[in-house]
Amino acid sequence: MNMERSVIMKRITFILFLAIASLSAQSQKADSLRIVNARWQVDSLDGMVLKQMHFDRKNCLGSNQFVAFIEIPSDSPRRLAFCCEEQRTQTSVQARRHNAFAAINGSFFDMQMHNPICYLRIDGNELGINTPQPSDSIHRKYYQYGTLLLDKGRPVFVVPDSARLAERNLQATDVMTAGPMLVRDGSLVPMRTDKTFVTNRHNRTAVGLRADGTILLVVVDGRTRQSEGLSLLDFSRLLRYLGCRQALNLDGGGSTTMYVRGYKNGGLVNHPSDNGRYDSDGERTVSNCIIVK
Repeated sequence: MNMERSVIMKRITFILFLAIASLSAQSQKADSLRIVNARWQVDSLDGMVLKQMHFDRKNCLGSNQFVAFIEIPSDSPRRLAFCCEEQRTQTSVQARRHNAFAAINGSFFDMQMHNPICYLRIDGNELGINTPQPSDSIHRKYYQYGTLLLDKGRPVFVVPDSARLAERNLQATDVMTAGPMLVRDGSLVPMRTDKTFVTNRHNRTAVGLRADGTILLVVVDGRTRQSEGLSLLDFSRLLRYLGCRQALNLDGGGSTTMYVRGYKNGGLVNHPSDNGRYDSDGERTVSNCIIVK
């Protein structure tokens, strides 16, 4: 009798698992179609395309979201570059200083000391290294497990090993570490579930690459009623829905910023949240950026 009950319970558990998996798959398919088929505002730029959408009916991964992304086709003359300031400087200001067409905020940094806390090399000059906390027993933080190289201004994604200074073995002149990787070879990267950095909703920034060579620079606003932000898992899903085969998470939260030269609001496309409002007045000063030349 006990064996029969055990078999029955296992069958019931298996059926419930299949039902939940089916519902999850249906929900993800609905999210994908809703995002892909949304009426995006599209602006054709010089060698780029800007797309943005405000999902204001809790219809983007179950929440209100403002999403913007820049597409740079593989045949575009536009190229990526990195920039960094000794003193924290707004993304829009750094972009204007370098005469950039567009920019997003870059990797993580120390708010008090201003320096990058992830490996950063620009034009062959090492400007930052991976800096764990004194209490860490590991060589890298979770946000230091993805590296972006620039090859003639085109992105190449690398997953480094755990050695803290592994990037010094890379031959590229421009190297930026951040993380984690969100999409790798077309698949979602498994996420840790014990980090609020991963599980909580925040503003997010990423750089991605489609199979056809199109570069994507993506921002999602957060921390307001109008745009609640995404967990890293939902952000990775969004990036895959947008067609990314590779995607790297960058600094987010109040740092999340997208700038386009000549755009309204001083070039700000999104709504940086350092002032706690859904407007264009909350841009944070940051250490480094990814710019489009």
